[in-house]
Formats: sequence, C-alpha cells, structure tokens
Amino acid sequence: MAKINPIQLQKHLKGVNYPASKQDLMDAAEENGADDDVRSMLDELPDEEYETPAAVNKALGGMDSGDE
Repeated sequence: MAKINPIQLQKHLKGVNYPASKQDLMDAAEENGADDDVRSMLDELPDEEYETPAAVNKALGGMDSGDE
C-alpha cells in the first residue's frame, strides 16, 4: 500500500469536525476531490471514531507496517 502524505491527506479531509467517524472521513475526502488511492486507504481504516487529524494519520501509518 502506498504511503500518503499527511499534509495532502488533511487537505482532502478539510472541513471535518472531530471526533469523526470513518464514514465522515470518507465523505469529506470524496467532497474534497480525493483520488482513488486516498479513498481506498480511508476505506481500510477501522470503523471507529477518530478524535483528531493526528489520530487519522496514526491509524493510516499503522496500516503500512503490515502488523494486522
């Protein structure tokens, strides 16, 4: 899975009110023109509430390690 730039990710998540659900994040990304790679990565996030943008970045970063 490709790494995503945290700054680019937050541009795609502009307007999200935290805490936010996985669906909130996916909806915001689509509204902000995220490409298929970004939407695919968000789709693989655990279905939970994310308290901050940093929590989203951390969750996505953990997916890259292969420790599932």
